[in-house]
Order: sequence, then C-alpha cells, then structure tokens
Amino acid sequence: MSVKTLIRRLALAGLAAAVLTAAGCGSSAPHNPGTGHNMPAASVPASANFNAADVSFAQMMIPHHEQAVRMAEFAGTRAADPQVQQLATQIKTAQGPEIATMKGWLDAWGQPTAAPMGGMHGDMPGMMTEEQMGSLENMTGIAFDREFVRMMIAHHQGAVQMAKTEQAQGANVDAKALAATIEKAQTAEIATLQQVLDRLK
Repeated sequence: MSVKTLIRRLALAGLAAAVLTAAGCGSSAPHNPGTGHNMPAASVPASANFNAADVSFAQMMIPHHEQAVRMAEFAGTRAADPQVQQLATQIKTAQGPEIATMKGWLDAWGQPTAAPMGGMHGDMPGMMTEEQMGSLENMTGIAFDREFVRMMIAHHQGAVQMAKTEQAQGANVDAKALAATIEKAQTAEIATLQQVLDRLK
C-alpha cells in the first residue's frame, strides 16, 4: 500500500469518526407530544436554553401533577364507577413519568424543584385545598365518583391554563412540547370527564 493511499484511508476514517461523534453528541431522544404516555421518565432537555417561564412551569406543574396523582390513587380504593377507575389509572400513568421528567429538567438547569415560597396554591390554577382533598379522601362509591370527576375537571382546566402560558412564554423546546402534550391530553380528558359527570348525575 502506498503512503498516499494510507494517508487517504486514515483521513477518511477520521472524518467518519468525527461525523459519528457529532451525531451522537447532538442527538436526543425525541419526545412524543401525542399522548403524554411516551415522555421519558428521566429525560433532560435537548437544549440548555431555558428562561424563567420554563423554570416556573416545571416548579408549579410538579406539585400540580402530584396532587392529580394523589387524587387518582384515592380512586383506586374508593371509586365505584369502572370508567372513573379507568380514567384515574390513565391520569396516574401519564402524569407520574411527566413529574420525573420535569424534576430531571430542573436538576439539569441547576434549579430547585420547589418554587419560591413553596409554590403557593394561588399561583397554580385548579389546585385543591387540603380541606377539599381530605373531604374527597373520606368519600366512597357514587359520592366519591361525582366529587372526583368535578374536582379533576377543575384541576385539568388549571393545568391547561398553565400549559398555555408555558407555550406562550417559555424558551425551552422540550418544556414547550410537554406543555403542548399536557394541553392536548388533558383537554381530551376534560371532555370525557364531563361526559362521565353528566351520566352520574
């Protein structure tokens, strides 16, 4: 093999390695904004670009989701209606991984999980008071089903409002994509929950 041929092959190999390295470093697992069920449980932002709206969205949506999951867990032992039980499972399955995702983002951004002053409920539309949560926890059967659905409709409406704010004011592409996912999924669930409430009246 001539020296020129050897040099040429080495140069091509180096170029291929560089391309593969760049592809590996620049890629990230794409999020699926379709259903809210395919967000990676511990993903980090594809871009480090974020602003105060992104941080606020994650810090407030985490406890908002956590309360919805808590309500869904109540339904596991208290709901009588099969569709209410199914919706509760759906909510828990979707929002649990989203909580982990947002916590991962805040960690990657070097931001605290909790919002300043603990993330006051007044800043999070749709949040239930502890009194409301306690009242729901003490219900069973059809009474639980009706109150759960009423509360979850209001809770989802608040999440949709927060998601719209993030899409309008945020900078991080993944945070805005998750906000779009939340808006789409929970808007659909609101329609279903309203149908269930009409049926249970």
